[in-house]
Amino acid sequence: MLAIRDLSFRYPGAETPALDGVSFDAVRGEVLGLLGPNGAGKTTLIAHLAGLLPIQGGSITVAGQPLAAARAAQPTRIAVAPQEYAFYATLSVTENLDCFAGVGGLTGNKKRERIAASLAVAQLEHYRDVRAEQLSGGLKRRLNLAIALLHQPEVLLFDEPTVGVDPQSRAFLLDAVQQLADDGCTVIYTSHYMEEVEAIADRVVILDHGKVLKSGTLHELLADGSMQLNIAAEGGEEDRLVAALGAFGTITRHAQGVQLAMATQPALLAALAAVQAAGLTIRYAKFGSANLEQLFMALTHRSLRD
Repeated sequence: MLAIRDLSFRYPGAETPALDGVSFDAVRGEVLGLLGPNGAGKTTLIAHLAGLLPIQGGSITVAGQPLAAARAAQPTRIAVAPQEYAFYATLSVTENLDCFAGVGGLTGNKKRERIAASLAVAQLEHYRDVRAEQLSGGLKRRLNLAIALLHQPEVLLFDEPTVGVDPQSRAFLLDAVQQLADDGCTVIYTSHYMEEVEAIADRVVILDHGKVLKSGTLHELLADGSMQLNIAAEGGEEDRLVAALGAFGTITRHAQGVQLAMATQPALLAALAAVQAAGLTIRYAKFGSANLEQLFMALTHRSLRD
């Protein structure tokens, strides 16, 4: 549905490009998780897809058609549900939907049908006459979603849509995103919450410094990761724990104990036996493969980004 090839962009006066040869595909009916630390290039990429920045190098096509031509032929084909509240605070929910429907060219019965459908998907029917400024944070996010859905876009861009919302609203939004993909929409989802992306994404692209560091399905990205044992001993015996486990892999200390990265799962039983042989009592143990957050941190490193 969406093909990005060698996309490059440099802001005026910038020493380095914001995007530097970015290439990936977004498939119809899938959620693509777009990850990266601050300054990675995510916002610049989303701005290109939304038609807010000109293409300096490379190409973007929508179903084989150049992005500019696709947007000219059907401006509402791609929609954005932004991190910021993108509506008029003093208008009611319905008045906002009516306004944005009209701007996109909807009229008459079609407009009424799409407003009703968007209210239903976002579950805002009971708030239709409430002014937007009086909505809770979660309801405001749902109004953003309803506005984005008005014109039945084929590509939906979600830019940090769950920032500052309660757990129930977050769960609702994630379910809604998944359902949109199941219904055939192409979804690009950016978030700093790795557990969200793990929960809903079919494929993931990790950006940093304007380049694609890694991309693929979650299974592909995590398949090469080591098996990890997080373990703590009674009495704060971390030094003895490290000595007992040192032969079985790479050890990292953390506040709750130590983490042992092992190349193979059979080493687990031997490692636990070594802990027992050392006379240590296990207070806590958790075993599993590396998760998306651990992969992300390994690829982008742990330095703080402004």
